Amino acid sequence: MSADSGHGSRHRHKTIDAGFVLDVRSLGRAPGSMRELQRTLTTAEKIGLDLIGIPAGAQVELDLTLQSVSEGVLVTGTVSAPIEGECSRCLESFTDEIELQLTELFAYPDSATEQTTEEDEIPRLVDDFIDLEPVIIDAVGLELPLQPLCEPDCAGLCPECGVKMAIAGSGHGHEILDPRWAGLAKFSDKEHTNAESTDAETVSDPSTDSTLAGHNGAASKKTEES
Repeated sequence: MSADSGHGSRHRHKTIDAGFVLDVRSLGRAPGSMRELQRTLTTAEKIGLDLIGIPAGAQVELDLTLQSVSEGVLVTGTVSAPIEGECSRCLESFTDEIELQLTELFAYPDSATEQTTEEDEIPRLVDDFIDLEPVIIDAVGLELPLQPLCEPDCAGLCPECGVKMAIAGSGHGHEILDPRWAGLAKFSDKEHTNAESTDAETVSDPSTDSTLAGHNGAASKKTEES
């Protein structure tokens, strides 16, 4: 379920005190009336963004205060749940927790707030029931990052071989040769090999050695033969 799907769900009338739906008939409409509510519910669908969110089947904890005010019911408190995500850098899956601070006014029918605002601005009570689901969906979507990270300093993947840099280590790297210089590099290697071969042949024959040691070696050889 995407974060923006909450706007459509605002128009679904739910009148069962379960899950995200709260029955506030016992609260009354006298301004100042308050009620504490703690509830654990299980999500039917994922709530969040493409790469991160509260997964389907997760346990969501509600710790709320409901207060009657002149224009409606003010809901405050916390919503906490586990989240699952995929790192946008290294693509590894990870888990975390989210805790939202909730402050939302649900307007009474025919109140001044209800008459002067759009439903997407201020949610409404419907038959003395409050549906928290679209509010929580929107809040989760705003709280979660579009590009989640498994760690704040995640180094991501090696662009050459795809290995996770956290595993490869800081010394990991690849020597990249500009293809424009590839032919020159081969030519240079060939010249270097030929030069080494010529040097080896010259040193192996003392009679052709132009150095002083080479002449001395050749003279010594002739003296021994005579």
